[in-house]
Amino acid sequence: MRPVSTPTEVAEKPDGTAKESTGSSVAFTATLILLVGTALFGRRLFTGWFTAGGIRTWATMFVGVTIQAMPFLVLGVLLSAALTAFVPASFFAKALPRHPALAVPVASASGVVLPGCECASVPVSAALMSRGVTPAAAIAFLLSAPAINPVVLTSTAVAFPGKPQVVIARAVTSLAVSMVLGWLWLLTGKGGSWFKMPKNRHAHDAGKFDVFRSAMLHDFLHAGGFLVIGAAAAATLNVVVPRTWLDHVAGNLLLSVVILGLLAVLLAICSEADAFVAASLSQFSLTARLAFMVVGPIVDVKLIALQAGTFGPKFAVRFAPATFVVALTASLLVGWWLL
Repeated sequence: MRPVSTPTEVAEKPDGTAKESTGSSVAFTATLILLVGTALFGRRLFTGWFTAGGIRTWATMFVGVTIQAMPFLVLGVLLSAALTAFVPASFFAKALPRHPALAVPVASASGVVLPGCECASVPVSAALMSRGVTPAAAIAFLLSAPAINPVVLTSTAVAFPGKPQVVIARAVTSLAVSMVLGWLWLLTGKGGSWFKMPKNRHAHDAGKFDVFRSAMLHDFLHAGGFLVIGAAAAATLNVVVPRTWLDHVAGNLLLSVVILGLLAVLLAICSEADAFVAASLSQFSLTARLAFMVVGPIVDVKLIALQAGTFGPKFAVRFAPATFVVALTASLLVGWWLL
């Protein structure tokens, strides 16, 4: 029996997927080289496309999004690897109700225990699926964890002092969205060829620490590359999208909800910080700002990239629009009710 030395050796298959981790490493390194070169020579390469100030803004946004998200991505990767290596599969079967429809709200409520952002929830939900948790419950957890954990709710309370209804509205809306999307998966997602089910890539006879190490390296290289791509996209959108039009739509409730929802997708702000940005948009109603805080942690450009890399691009192009529509609808309803 050969020793476990890398994730790809453990996962070797006839179809060539054993090269997945190596390919992710090469792609990640190439992306970093490309972006560093762009930062160094971008002013000459993009003269006429961006102003010098635009280049600086792009670099600041790219570095800010990456640095802001990376610690939580690392947290998610470590937790994902720990779940894979140290938690027996039978634990998840006992922790959640056997009926998938009942497992969804339990998984949604359990999102409160992970103090991280959306970058951490993607690898953790993938690990849950690979350990036997129904995809509907794992998806519900993926959506609720970055939005209802104590860190996010505390930051929301600090950003909106004297307005506890905003905190309650955010928690209720995010929890409702996660359950609706989980139940929607039960109705439409079973057996879909457009969903890449995460697999347990590690040999059952490997040592637990070997499994932990190989899982951590694989997931970080795999998810980190997509995070870099998503951060670059968010920075580009921040440079090219004009800001002056915001003042013209704030007076229309429905339009302002849609616009702030789209802005949340484009800005890709970490869920621990988005409440302060929402609070600064004082020209908009509380309902519109609620939509900004609900949409951001569950669908933005870097999260779409992470989901595409983890569950496949066909999943991302279906899941992101559905999540966006459900989030806006729930924000309008809860905003009308509580705000």
